[in-house]
Amino acid sequence: MACETSQLCGIVGFTHGREGWPELAPYEAIHVGAAAPQIPEALIEQLKPGGRMVIPVGTVFQELKVVDKKLDGTVSIRDETSVRYVPLTSKDAQLHAS
Repeated sequence: MACETSQLCGIVGFTHGREGWPELAPYEAIHVGAAAPQIPEALIEQLKPGGRMVIPVGTVFQELKVVDKKLDGTVSIRDETSVRYVPLTSKDAQLHAS
């Protein structure tokens, strides 16, 4: 059900959130739907110059951060608003969840 056609899977893709999907990088936009303790460097690396990432960051207290990678490769990060998301868990934690 989650992936009915290979074409849809190719467009959407499934991967571990902290690692991104480097095989198809760079990306113009990245949205992370779970809170990371900090912004994963791998995701910043996969962001195309001129691209934007929106990611909730924090543990108990979280901020929605907007990450812009400028054309020269420099990165700016701004806090947009306070949010509450589920945590972005590690691959190991997902595999050993009961």
